[in-house]
Amino acid sequence: MKLILFGATGMIGQGALREALRDPEIEAVLAIGRSLTGQRHPKLREIRHPDLFDLAPLADVLSGHDACLFCLGISSMGLSEAQYARITHDLTLAVARTLAPLNPRMSFVYVSAAGSDASERGRVMWARVRGRTENALFRLPFRRVYAVRPAAIRPRDGIRSRTGGVDALYRVLGPVLPLLQRALPAYVTDTRALGRAMLRLAKRGGLIRVIEARDLPALGREGP
Repeated sequence: MKLILFGATGMIGQGALREALRDPEIEAVLAIGRSLTGQRHPKLREIRHPDLFDLAPLADVLSGHDACLFCLGISSMGLSEAQYARITHDLTLAVARTLAPLNPRMSFVYVSAAGSDASERGRVMWARVRGRTENALFRLPFRRVYAVRPAAIRPRDGIRSRTGGVDALYRVLGPVLPLLQRALPAYVTDTRALGRAMLRLAKRGGLIRVIEARDLPALGREGP
């Protein structure tokens, strides 16, 4: 399987990249972003592309892929709805609308968030935007589209969040998160399990297209 990954430098994307490079069923990973991870691996090709809203110059290299893991995202803290929607909704759809005609047999796996509002009418701004993004993706002509909605995520394998406040919080909670994950697996996942869950959806598909946090433990287990 040939895979495209967006957001490989973020916490979730780092976990997804790690699992993809370890997976014998993944033949090649194309990581595209505004910055590079700097990793070297026989399976990995990285492209630095400053304007992700315009992927037309990359059309040739984007075609011929089986799946896309879209792990880009930002916090809504301090942002207006328009500012948050520009990245969360507009950028996601710009990428997806470029990929769909180039890869009609592609599976598109979108990292959303627990609490996303599929009605698009709720009072919580970020949840409305996430729900609107999910709904728009489901209407695109991919082979399959999945929205993965993790809740708390435990970073592993030296992975750190690039958001200072989030990274600081994880450092404080670091000793407690493994205990919480064991006690509350439906609410706390980790970067390994989340990466494996996304890959399993990309490779095997799933019975439902919205993957809630409670669904992740089964999908993220080691093994085929």
